[in-house]
Amino acid sequence: MHFFVKLGLNLIKMRNLTLLLSTVIFVILCTFVMYFLEPDNFESLLNTFYYVMTTFSTVGYGDYSPITAAGKLFAVLMYMVGIGLLGVVIGKVVDVFSIFRKKREEGKVEYTQENHIIIIGWGKKTESAVDEILNSNETAEVVIIDTLPRSPFDVSLDRVHYIQGDTTEEETYNKANITKAKAVIIFSDDKIYEPSLRDAKTLTVAIVVERLAPTAHTTVEILTEKHTANFAHVKVDEFILSQETISSLAVRSAMYKGVSKVYSQLISRQHGEDLFKISKKDDWSTYHDAFKDLLKQGATLIADREDLDINRRLDEKIPDDAELYVICDNETYEKIV
Repeated sequence: MHFFVKLGLNLIKMRNLTLLLSTVIFVILCTFVMYFLEPDNFESLLNTFYYVMTTFSTVGYGDYSPITAAGKLFAVLMYMVGIGLLGVVIGKVVDVFSIFRKKREEGKVEYTQENHIIIIGWGKKTESAVDEILNSNETAEVVIIDTLPRSPFDVSLDRVHYIQGDTTEEETYNKANITKAKAVIIFSDDKIYEPSLRDAKTLTVAIVVERLAPTAHTTVEILTEKHTANFAHVKVDEFILSQETISSLAVRSAMYKGVSKVYSQLISRQHGEDLFKISKKDDWSTYHDAFKDLLKQGATLIADREDLDINRRLDEKIPDDAELYVICDNETYEKIV
């Protein structure tokens, strides 16, 4: 008994690769020995292998069994050693999955996919943004970067990944595979109460992001509009002025009742009419051509990039690199594209 206890302890202490190789070698050895002892009984190596595995797993169907004394004695030895060996292997496999899940919950597993959206900073805004992305695109994947000890999302969600780390360090972004990211959203740190300090940290993060992923589309939230000048040497694609936007929306809602619902539809894909970006079609020469064609399909052309004066430029030719924005529902958009 002491021998088997000691053997079991040694098996548990073995390295995973050594244990796996030992198990495979032992199974192969048992297969050949049993076939050598009773070739007429087992008929083939495949049948012998089948018997060895059913014995190790304690299934024991009984369709094959040793009939000689030597075969029975070896089967007893094989049974006592093999079950313990296989049990430890199965336990190790379970441990590997448990450790992987734990590391993923703690944000310590690197992200290796491409064309994902990275969101820096966790908060209510991030939660809403993740929901919006997942509901807007069935294939989009999101990587959240923050210093939280555990993932704020259920790790069973395959499309949401969490990376724990300092948002000002390059190593953190390498774990998020930022060089292959499609877009990066930098939210202002809600844990900092002074607006100037929050924007200063956002600037630091933006500098690191743009250095590591200059081709990714970068959207940055800042609190004070005058601080955009500090980003002059950082290639930020778009700024979101959170305080000014909320204040402006509140004023317009007070002056024009119901206007907030219009804003909500335009910025969310989850209900109502939405804002979509489309490319120029070959048969559209002027904005008027595009406007008429889109209107027939149920969409309204409102802008080319940030220019909202399309209705006063209908006779102008559309440049080949135009980025046109239309208002319509998702079904109409799918037909257009």
